[in-house]
Amino acid sequence: MIIGHGNFKYKVDTNWGNLNPQRYPVKDCHEMVQDRAGRLILLTNHTQNNVLIYSKDGQLIDSWGNDFPGAHGLSLKDEGGEEFLYITDTDLEVVVKMTLDGREVLRINNPQLSQADGGIRPFLPTETAIAENGDIYVADGYGSQYIYVYDQTGQLKNEFGGHGAGEDQFFNAHGIAIDDRDGKPKLLITAREKNQLKYFDLGGHYLSTIDLPGAYICRPVIHGSEVYLATIWSGNKADGSGFISILDEDNQLVSAPGGVEPRYRDGKLGAMAQAVTLFQHPHDVCVDDDENLYIPQWNAGQVYPKKLYRV
Repeated sequence: MIIGHGNFKYKVDTNWGNLNPQRYPVKDCHEMVQDRAGRLILLTNHTQNNVLIYSKDGQLIDSWGNDFPGAHGLSLKDEGGEEFLYITDTDLEVVVKMTLDGREVLRINNPQLSQADGGIRPFLPTETAIAENGDIYVADGYGSQYIYVYDQTGQLKNEFGGHGAGEDQFFNAHGIAIDDRDGKPKLLITAREKNQLKYFDLGGHYLSTIDLPGAYICRPVIHGSEVYLATIWSGNKADGSGFISILDEDNQLVSAPGGVEPRYRDGKLGAMAQAVTLFQHPHDVCVDDDENLYIPQWNAGQVYPKKLYRV
Protein backbone atom coordinates (compact mmCIF):
# COMPACT_ATOMS: atom_id res chain seq x y z
CA MET A 1 0.00 0.00 0.00
CA ILE A 2 1.28 3.45 -0.98
CA ILE A 3 -0.16 6.43 0.90
CA GLY A 4 0.50 10.15 0.90
CA HIS A 5 0.56 12.95 -1.66
CA GLY A 6 3.00 14.91 -3.81
CA ASN A 7 6.63 14.34 -2.87
CA PHE A 8 5.71 12.69 0.42
CA LYS A 9 4.47 9.19 -0.40
CA TYR A 10 5.12 6.08 1.65
CA LYS A 11 4.97 2.29 1.50
CA VAL A 12 3.34 0.81 4.61
CA ASP A 13 4.90 -1.89 6.80
CA THR A 14 2.40 -3.03 9.44
CA ASN A 15 4.71 -5.74 10.83
CA TRP A 16 7.69 -3.57 11.72
CA GLY A 17 8.85 -3.87 15.32
CA ASN A 18 6.41 -6.60 16.34
CA LEU A 19 7.64 -8.37 19.49
CA ASN A 20 6.52 -11.11 21.84
CA PRO A 21 3.60 -9.38 23.59
CA GLN A 22 4.03 -11.52 26.69
CA ARG A 23 7.60 -10.40 27.24
CA TYR A 24 7.44 -6.91 25.72
CA PRO A 25 3.81 -5.79 25.95
CA VAL A 26 2.73 -2.29 25.04
CA LYS A 27 -0.41 -0.57 26.21
CA ASP A 28 -0.37 2.75 24.34
CA CYS A 29 2.62 3.56 22.14
CA HIS A 30 2.75 7.27 22.77
CA GLU A 31 5.91 8.75 21.29
CA MET A 32 9.19 7.87 19.60
CA VAL A 33 12.52 9.61 18.91
CA GLN A 34 15.77 8.69 17.14
CA ASP A 35 19.11 9.21 18.87
CA ARG A 36 22.32 10.17 17.10
CA ALA A 37 23.38 6.50 17.00
CA GLY A 38 20.34 5.80 14.84
CA ARG A 39 18.42 3.90 17.51
CA LEU A 40 14.65 4.37 17.74
CA ILE A 41 13.39 4.94 21.28
CA LEU A 42 9.71 4.20 21.91
CA LEU A 43 7.78 5.33 25.01
CA THR A 44 4.85 3.23 26.22
CA ASN A 45 2.68 3.40 29.33
CA HIS A 46 3.07 -0.31 30.06
CA THR A 47 5.14 -0.59 33.23
CA GLN A 48 6.61 -3.96 32.28
CA ASN A 49 8.81 -1.91 29.93
CA ASN A 50 8.16 1.80 29.52
CA VAL A 51 10.95 2.19 26.96
CA LEU A 52 11.70 -0.08 23.99
CA ILE A 53 14.79 0.67 21.92
CA TYR A 54 14.81 -0.58 18.32
CA SER A 55 17.15 -0.68 15.36
CA LYS A 56 15.76 0.72 12.11
CA ASP A 57 15.04 -2.79 10.86
CA GLY A 58 12.72 -3.38 13.81
CA GLN A 59 14.99 -5.50 16.01
CA LEU A 60 14.85 -4.88 19.76
CA ILE A 61 18.12 -3.55 21.17
CA ASP A 62 17.19 -2.79 24.77
CA SER A 63 14.29 -2.11 27.12
CA TRP A 64 13.90 -0.46 30.51
CA GLY A 65 11.48 1.35 32.79
CA ASN A 66 8.78 0.23 35.22
CA ASP A 67 7.90 3.49 36.92
CA PHE A 68 5.73 5.49 34.49
CA PRO A 69 2.08 4.33 34.37
CA GLY A 70 1.08 7.55 32.62
CA ALA A 71 4.08 7.83 30.28
CA HIS A 72 2.99 10.26 27.57
CA GLY A 73 5.57 12.70 26.19
CA LEU A 74 9.10 11.91 25.02
CA SER A 75 11.63 14.51 23.91
CA LEU A 76 15.32 14.06 23.20
CA LYS A 77 17.95 16.77 23.58
CA ASP A 78 21.71 16.77 23.01
CA GLU A 79 23.23 18.77 25.86
CA GLY A 80 26.96 19.32 25.53
CA GLY A 81 27.51 16.07 23.65
CA GLU A 82 25.31 13.87 25.86
CA GLU A 83 21.73 13.03 24.91
CA PHE A 84 18.91 13.07 27.44
CA LEU A 85 15.27 12.01 27.37
CA TYR A 86 12.49 14.12 28.86
CA ILE A 87 9.45 12.04 29.84
CA THR A 88 6.10 13.44 30.93
CA ASP A 89 3.77 11.26 33.00
CA THR A 90 0.15 12.37 33.25
CA ASP A 91 -0.64 9.88 36.03
CA LEU A 92 2.28 10.81 38.27
CA GLU A 93 2.00 14.51 37.25
CA VAL A 94 5.73 14.87 36.66
CA VAL A 95 8.39 15.64 34.08
CA VAL A 96 11.51 13.47 34.42
CA LYS A 97 14.86 13.96 32.71
CA MET A 98 16.61 10.62 32.05
CA THR A 99 19.82 9.32 30.54
CA LEU A 100 19.41 7.03 27.52
CA ASP A 101 19.91 3.99 29.75
CA GLY A 102 17.20 5.01 32.23
CA ARG A 103 18.96 6.91 35.02
CA GLU A 104 16.97 9.81 36.46
CA VAL A 105 18.72 13.19 36.37
CA LEU A 106 15.98 15.71 37.20
CA ARG A 107 12.34 15.62 38.30
CA ILE A 108 9.83 18.46 37.97
CA ASN A 109 6.65 18.16 40.04
CA ASN A 110 3.37 20.06 40.10
CA PRO A 111 4.25 23.77 40.47
CA GLN A 112 1.34 24.06 42.98
CA LEU A 113 0.10 27.36 41.57
CA SER A 114 -3.28 28.63 42.72
CA GLN A 115 -6.25 29.45 40.54
CA ALA A 116 -8.24 32.62 41.09
CA ASP A 117 -10.76 30.69 43.19
CA GLY A 118 -8.04 29.46 45.53
CA GLY A 119 -7.77 25.91 44.23
CA ILE A 120 -4.55 24.38 42.97
CA ARG A 121 -4.22 24.10 39.22
CA PRO A 122 -4.21 20.58 37.83
CA PHE A 123 -0.83 19.52 36.41
CA LEU A 124 -1.02 16.80 33.76
CA PRO A 125 1.98 17.55 31.51
CA THR A 126 1.87 16.12 28.01
CA GLU A 127 5.05 17.36 26.30
CA THR A 128 8.33 19.23 26.63
CA ALA A 129 10.64 21.23 24.38
CA ILE A 130 14.19 22.14 25.38
CA ALA A 131 15.83 25.42 24.32
CA GLU A 132 19.52 25.81 23.53
CA ASN A 133 20.06 27.68 26.82
CA GLY A 134 18.67 24.68 28.72
CA ASP A 135 15.23 26.14 29.46
CA ILE A 136 12.53 23.47 29.68
CA TYR A 137 9.13 24.33 28.19
CA VAL A 138 6.37 22.11 29.58
CA ALA A 139 2.95 21.91 27.90
CA ASP A 140 0.30 21.13 30.52
CA GLY A 141 -2.02 19.84 27.84
CA TYR A 142 -4.29 17.66 29.97
CA GLY A 143 -4.22 19.98 32.97
CA SER A 144 -4.25 23.76 33.25
CA GLN A 145 -3.42 24.43 29.56
CA TYR A 146 -0.53 26.65 30.66
CA ILE A 147 2.97 26.48 29.23
CA TYR A 148 5.46 26.45 32.10
CA VAL A 149 9.08 27.50 31.59
CA TYR A 150 11.78 26.07 33.87
CA ASP A 151 15.51 26.65 33.89
CA GLN A 152 17.83 23.68 33.50
CA THR A 153 17.83 23.09 37.27
CA GLY A 154 14.01 22.82 37.38
CA GLN A 155 13.25 26.27 38.80
CA LEU A 156 10.07 27.87 37.44
CA LYS A 157 10.81 31.01 35.41
CA ASN A 158 7.63 31.86 33.52
CA GLU A 159 4.16 30.74 32.53
CA PHE A 160 1.77 31.72 29.74
CA GLY A 161 -1.30 30.49 27.94
CA GLY A 162 -4.01 28.88 30.00
CA HIS A 163 -7.44 27.58 29.07
CA GLY A 164 -9.60 29.85 26.95
CA ALA A 165 -10.66 31.04 23.54
CA GLY A 166 -8.15 33.89 23.28
CA GLU A 167 -5.54 33.81 20.54
CA ASP A 168 -2.87 33.35 23.22
CA GLN A 169 -4.79 30.59 25.04
CA PHE A 170 -5.45 26.90 24.45
CA PHE A 171 -7.97 24.13 24.24
CA ASN A 172 -5.71 21.10 24.75
CA ALA A 173 -2.12 22.35 24.52
CA HIS A 174 -1.10 18.80 23.66
CA GLY A 175 2.31 19.31 22.06
CA ILE A 176 5.17 21.78 21.85
CA ALA A 177 8.34 22.10 19.77
CA ILE A 178 10.99 24.70 19.02
CA ASP A 179 10.85 25.68 15.36
CA ASP A 180 14.11 27.23 14.15
CA ARG A 181 13.71 26.48 10.45
CA ASP A 182 14.09 30.17 9.55
CA GLY A 183 17.01 30.67 11.93
CA LYS A 184 14.84 32.43 14.52
CA PRO A 185 13.72 29.97 17.21
CA LYS A 186 10.02 30.10 18.08
CA LEU A 187 7.64 27.88 20.00
CA LEU A 188 5.15 25.89 17.93
CA ILE A 189 2.34 24.70 20.19
CA THR A 190 -0.68 22.49 19.53
CA ALA A 191 -4.21 23.70 20.25
CA ARG A 192 -5.73 20.34 19.41
CA GLU A 193 -9.43 20.92 20.07
CA LYS A 194 -9.30 24.01 17.83
CA ASN A 195 -7.47 22.19 15.00
CA GLN A 196 -4.66 24.71 15.25
CA LEU A 197 -0.96 25.24 15.76
CA LYS A 198 0.11 28.48 17.46
CA TYR A 199 3.42 30.31 17.33
CA PHE A 200 4.87 32.09 20.36
CA ASP A 201 8.26 33.67 20.89
CA LEU A 202 10.50 32.10 23.52
CA GLY A 203 9.28 34.67 26.02
CA GLY A 204 5.71 33.42 25.68
CA HIS A 205 4.25 36.18 23.49
CA TYR A 206 1.70 35.10 20.88
CA LEU A 207 2.75 35.50 17.23
CA SER A 208 0.39 33.68 14.83
CA THR A 209 -1.88 30.69 14.16
CA ILE A 210 -1.93 27.87 11.58
CA ASP A 211 -5.42 26.49 10.92
CA LEU A 212 -5.78 22.78 10.08
CA PRO A 213 -9.57 22.29 9.89
CA GLY A 214 -10.75 18.77 10.63
CA ALA A 215 -7.36 17.66 11.98
CA TYR A 216 -7.02 16.92 15.70
CA ILE A 217 -3.25 17.02 15.91
CA CYS A 218 -0.74 15.81 18.49
CA ARG A 219 2.73 17.31 18.89
CA PRO A 220 4.57 19.04 16.03
CA VAL A 221 7.76 17.25 14.96
CA ILE A 222 10.27 19.45 13.14
CA HIS A 223 12.50 17.57 10.69
CA GLY A 224 14.41 19.31 7.92
CA SER A 225 12.10 21.81 6.25
CA GLU A 226 8.90 20.06 7.28
CA VAL A 227 6.57 19.71 10.25
CA TYR A 228 5.10 16.24 10.86
CA LEU A 229 1.95 15.73 12.92
CA ALA A 230 0.09 12.66 14.07
CA THR A 231 -3.58 13.42 13.54
CA ILE A 232 -5.30 11.36 16.22
CA TRP A 233 -8.86 12.08 14.98
CA SER A 234 -10.32 13.82 11.98
CA GLY A 235 -13.61 15.14 10.69
CA ASN A 236 -16.22 14.78 13.42
CA LYS A 237 -13.67 13.25 15.82
CA ALA A 238 -14.84 9.69 15.33
CA ASP A 239 -12.77 6.86 16.82
CA GLY A 240 -10.35 5.29 14.38
CA SER A 241 -10.30 8.32 12.06
CA GLY A 242 -6.60 9.26 12.27
CA PHE A 243 -3.96 10.00 9.63
CA ILE A 244 -0.63 11.85 9.29
CA SER A 245 -0.20 15.53 8.39
CA ILE A 246 2.94 16.97 6.75
CA LEU A 247 3.49 20.72 6.43
CA ASP A 248 6.11 22.24 4.12
CA GLU A 249 8.52 25.08 4.86
CA ASP A 250 5.68 27.57 4.34
CA ASN A 251 3.43 25.64 6.76
CA GLN A 252 1.15 24.48 3.97
CA LEU A 253 -0.31 20.99 4.33
CA VAL A 254 1.24 19.16 1.36
CA SER A 255 0.65 15.51 2.23
CA ALA A 256 -1.74 13.59 4.46
CA PRO A 257 -0.77 9.89 4.48
CA GLY A 258 -3.96 8.01 5.25
CA GLY A 259 -6.05 11.15 4.75
CA VAL A 260 -7.73 12.96 1.88
CA GLU A 261 -5.62 15.06 -0.46
CA PRO A 262 -5.05 18.53 0.99
CA ARG A 263 -6.66 21.30 -1.04
CA TYR A 264 -6.47 25.06 -0.58
CA ARG A 265 -8.93 27.61 -1.88
CA ASP A 266 -8.29 31.34 -1.54
CA GLY A 267 -5.43 30.51 0.81
CA LYS A 268 -7.56 28.42 3.17
CA LEU A 269 -7.25 24.68 3.69
CA GLY A 270 -10.35 22.58 3.11
CA ALA A 271 -11.58 20.34 5.90
CA MET A 272 -9.45 17.23 6.37
CA ALA A 273 -10.64 13.67 6.97
CA GLN A 274 -9.38 10.10 6.90
CA ALA A 275 -9.36 8.46 3.47
CA VAL A 276 -7.86 5.02 4.17
CA THR A 277 -8.68 2.82 7.17
CA LEU A 278 -5.09 2.17 8.19
CA PHE A 279 -4.48 4.10 11.40
CA GLN A 280 -6.71 4.13 14.45
CA HIS A 281 -5.29 6.84 16.72
CA PRO A 282 -1.83 8.02 15.62
CA HIS A 283 -0.11 9.75 18.52
CA ASP A 284 3.31 10.70 17.14
CA VAL A 285 5.56 10.70 14.08
CA CYS A 286 9.24 9.81 14.28
CA VAL A 287 11.26 10.69 11.17
CA ASP A 288 14.51 8.75 10.78
CA ASP A 289 17.67 9.81 8.94
CA ASP A 290 16.42 8.09 5.77
CA GLU A 291 13.16 10.12 5.79
CA ASN A 292 11.10 7.08 6.77
CA LEU A 293 8.30 7.50 9.32
CA TYR A 294 7.36 5.51 12.41
CA ILE A 295 3.84 5.89 13.80
CA PRO A 296 3.11 4.99 17.45
CA GLN A 297 -0.60 4.83 18.29
CA TRP A 298 -2.80 5.39 21.32
CA ASN A 299 -5.81 3.15 21.98
CA ALA A 300 -5.12 0.93 18.99
CA GLY A 301 -5.36 -2.57 20.40
CA GLN A 302 -1.86 -2.54 21.93
CA VAL A 303 -0.17 -2.66 18.54
CA TYR A 304 3.47 -1.84 17.88
CA PRO A 305 4.35 1.17 15.67
CA LYS A 306 3.86 1.05 11.92
CA LYS A 307 6.74 1.99 9.61
CA LEU A 308 6.24 4.06 6.47
CA TYR A 309 9.05 3.81 3.90
CA ARG A 310 9.41 6.94 1.82
CA VAL A 311 9.17 6.23 -1.92
